[in-house]
Amino acid sequence: MHAPVLVLKDSLKRESGSKVHHANIQASKAVADIIRTTLGPRSMLKMLLDAAGDLFLVFLLALLNVDLAMGRSSWNFVDGVMLEKGNRRELKLRKCIVVTNDGNAILRELDLAHPAAKSMIELSRTQDEEVGDGTTSVIVLAGEMLHVAATFIDKNYHPTVICRAYNKALEDSIAVLDKIAMPIDVTDRAAMLDLVKSCIGTKFTGQFGDLIADLAIDATTTAGVDLGQGVREVDIKKYIKVEKVPGGQLEDSKVLKGVMINKDVVAPGKMRRKILNPRIILLDCPLEYKKGENQTNAELVKEDDWEVLLKMEEEYIQNMCMQILKFKPDLVITEKGLSDLACHYLSKAGVSAIRRLRKTDNNRIARACGAVVVNRPEELQESDVGTGAGLFEVKKFGDEFFAFIVDCKDPKACTVLLRGASKDLLNEVERNLQDAMSVARNILKNPKLLPGGGATELTVSAVLKQKSSSIEGIEKWPYEAAAVAFEAIPRTLAQNCGVNVIRTMTALQGKHANAGNEWVGIDGNTGEIVDMKERKIWDSYNVKAQTFKTAIEAASMLLRIDDIVSGIKKKQAPGAGPTPSKPKIEEEGDADNEQILPE
Repeated sequence: MHAPVLVLKDSLKRESGSKVHHANIQASKAVADIIRTTLGPRSMLKMLLDAAGDLFLVFLLALLNVDLAMGRSSWNFVDGVMLEKGNRRELKLRKCIVVTNDGNAILRELDLAHPAAKSMIELSRTQDEEVGDGTTSVIVLAGEMLHVAATFIDKNYHPTVICRAYNKALEDSIAVLDKIAMPIDVTDRAAMLDLVKSCIGTKFTGQFGDLIADLAIDATTTAGVDLGQGVREVDIKKYIKVEKVPGGQLEDSKVLKGVMINKDVVAPGKMRRKILNPRIILLDCPLEYKKGENQTNAELVKEDDWEVLLKMEEEYIQNMCMQILKFKPDLVITEKGLSDLACHYLSKAGVSAIRRLRKTDNNRIARACGAVVVNRPEELQESDVGTGAGLFEVKKFGDEFFAFIVDCKDPKACTVLLRGASKDLLNEVERNLQDAMSVARNILKNPKLLPGGGATELTVSAVLKQKSSSIEGIEKWPYEAAAVAFEAIPRTLAQNCGVNVIRTMTALQGKHANAGNEWVGIDGNTGEIVDMKERKIWDSYNVKAQTFKTAIEAASMLLRIDDIVSGIKKKQAPGAGPTPSKPKIEEEGDADNEQILPE
């Protein structure tokens, strides 16, 4: 009889089989349960404390003596300052407490131990980066998909069979979305306004009516680029800048057909602060004498040599300026420095100059006025000069100067100027505006609408249940379970409204069993069963499709894990040798025994 062979070290811990599946499912379900109640307009809030948080809890509860049922969903505390907020609610009190109902914000703050739970957190982050909405839905749906799979794991179904059925359900659900999606004309301003307002109506800025929706639509349509074949790309991060200037009223906020930067001209007394139809040259090189890469030594023998050296510097700068001036610009903007001498030559020629601009701002100006950012003045061409701007002007708000390059002919970048009473208010408006722009971008990229209020999920569920009867073999049951799992979204909405869940779900399932009721769902505020078209409760096609794909693919991935080995050795960085056990300390006697390196 052979002795057992020891393969794994004692420090390694290994779990395998159905035990791992159940652990992963429980962990994922726990994450989903944490944020389940934060779905919909009647959502609850989560209070997250760090180690020092409970010190302020008594103080916080005294402040939160506000009626939550009034739709005031959350507050923002920054160093003890309270700001009421809308749907995207965050509250911070000296970094100790966060109160929010945004799924992604909650999961971002949690420190979880289980690896499966950590991968669930990545889902909401992916969803937020990809489409900017649906972060809670994706977690709830993924958790439900795993929960219904537990029964089949108990019955010794192979995970591959369950995953195959889930992937088939995903394909069919996307087909259902394509079928019930309602196309929208992106040029129809009223329809676009209704859609963006329905997505941000419960937020803090909802009280300002169409203002935020207007800003979001104007900004995204300005920065949108047609890539051909009906594909449209809108890069919010790169080409839409939000500038918050305290003062004035929120109604003074507007989308500029161009760019605004927090800079003044280099020599305010000598250079023009207002230019009509300016010719703009953009540089990303310094307009000053080139400094030596390392330490530079120059030996001067005669007194005249010093003058020669200075003259060389002057001629170098004059030569650079002349290469720029031969293109007759009105405005020169550089990302680097601009010396006093260069400033003198430019102002003498009647050219305004701005220096030390951010690269991102320079790129936005290039997109707005049609200029090309040039690396060296000698490489300048007539085609690099931007002539698309209608006006360059420097204005003063409060104590600061802002340069405007506006009235551009066909700008592909823009700035949203937000005015308001305080910085806290402006920060909140900016957060709501980012959500609104994400919604508008999704519509421009894929102009299709789906019913909100759980109607889409119920329709998908009803169609998949019908299809499951035609599926043969062992995959039929997991496929049907996936169909049932889609009902988690409307069920959660009903729970958060406080209505009778069983009655509401039974009534909804009955309506969706008959064709023609695809747009019937739950009104998230009242819990009534209504037509989503009438209430204008809509969802973007991109958000729904991404939610389904992310949730089902993540559930399939977690089900495929059948082994967890913990205690593996850490990988060393490439090229790193073995770590020394003890650092060697040089003693006094060793100082004379230094090894001299061979020359």
